[in-house]
Amino acid sequence: MSATPSLIALLEGPSDVAAVRAIMRRNEIGGDHVELRNLQGVTNVGRVLPEIRQLQPDADVVGMCDAAEVRFVERALVADGCPVSDASDLPAYGFFVCEADLEDELIRALGTSRAVEAIQSAGLGGKLEALQIQPAWADRPLAEQLHRFCGVASGRKEQVAGVLAAELSRDELPEPLSMLVDRIAWSA
Repeated sequence: MSATPSLIALLEGPSDVAAVRAIMRRNEIGGDHVELRNLQGVTNVGRVLPEIRQLQPDADVVGMCDAAEVRFVERALVADGCPVSDASDLPAYGFFVCEADLEDELIRALGTSRAVEAIQSAGLGGKLEALQIQPAWADRPLAEQLHRFCGVASGRKEQVAGVLAAELSRDELPEPLSMLVDRIAWSA
C-alpha cells in the first residue's frame, strides 16, 4: 500500500477485510492504491469518515455494511454532505449493503456444499462437524449451521470469510462484494 491511497474502503471488521483481500488476490487486483480499513464496527463510520476527509481529502471513500447497520452509514454520509434519503442511495456514494451480513452473502453465493468443501479444505471440517452434532444445532438447516460456525470461535470469522471468498470467481461474487471490487479495480 502506498503512503497515500487513492481509495479507502471502509469495512465493518476483520472478516470483511479478509474477504475483500482474498477476492482482490484471486482476481489479481493490485492493492497499492487501496487501503482496506477495519472500522472495528460500523458504528465508527461517523467518526472515521470525517477524519479521512480531513487528512486525505482527495481519497475516494467507499465501503460495505450489513443491512441492519445501514442507518450508521446513512448518517455519516448525510453529515459528509451527501443527500442520502435511504439505503437505495448508498451505491451512488460507493457504499454497498449485504442483506443479512457478509457471511450470509458468501454462503449463499457458494452454496452450502461448496462452503463445506472450502471449510474442510482449510482443515476446519472436524470443528464444523463438532458444531453440527451439538443438540442446539443438529436439526438446523446447513446454511444456519455454517453461519453459526463462522462466528463461534475467536478469529474464525476472519479466517472463514477469507476461505469462502477465495473460492468465488468474479462472476460468482454476491452483488455488494462485486460492486465494491469493481470500484476498487476501476480506481486502479
